Amino acid sequence: MAGLVVSGTQVSYIGQDCREIPEHLGRDCGHFAKRLDLSFNLLRSLEGLSAFGSLEELILDNNLLGNDLVLPGLPRLHTLTLNKNQITDLECLLDHLAEVTPALEYLSLLGNVACPNELVSLEKDEEDYKRYRCFVLHKLPNLKFLDARKVTRQEREEALLRGSFMKVVKPKASSDRVIASPENHYTPLPAASRDLTNHRGVLGKCRYVYYGKNSEGNRFIRDDQL
Repeated sequence: MAGLVVSGTQVSYIGQDCREIPEHLGRDCGHFAKRLDLSFNLLRSLEGLSAFGSLEELILDNNLLGNDLVLPGLPRLHTLTLNKNQITDLECLLDHLAEVTPALEYLSLLGNVACPNELVSLEKDEEDYKRYRCFVLHKLPNLKFLDARKVTRQEREEALLRGSFMKVVKPKASSDRVIASPENHYTPLPAASRDLTNHRGVLGKCRYVYYGKNSEGNRFIRDDQL
């Protein structure tokens, strides 16, 4: 099969623009594969992955996987990389991984919105990333590596104490937001000047006069107030 590379128990099917896992891939390789690399494809679904029940490493970088990602039960999987996909809901993903990948030790989510760092937004900084790591380790305490960094003892202790409070809650757009309209749009101008087709000048009176010694406003004081 074109694009398929097999080396022992390692199977690679990289850069083939496939939108789903080919059925023949699971049929031919699923029973022996321990490492599967499907990076640089167009995957939106992992249907068919259940044929790879003995997987220990799964590489899914540079695909189109989103929040509806579903993995089958993979009890031996210890390494999972999902770099540069379209995952935004971190908690949903972590809850799912805790259920289906109990042996997971290495996880990488770089390049997803769910992983807040400068790779996805210049508005994010190191503190955002630290809070993210703390929350991930709270959800998946058995991890030894997260993204490109080894998990430290200090991070584990921090996750035990504060991890549950590190979730970043995104504000939801309110459906009750008031939209400005010509009827309720505020303007300080007199009513006579609000008609866009009426360009006549409008004069107004002001009760306040500034008496500052050096004010430029003194140029506009009326003669009877000098």
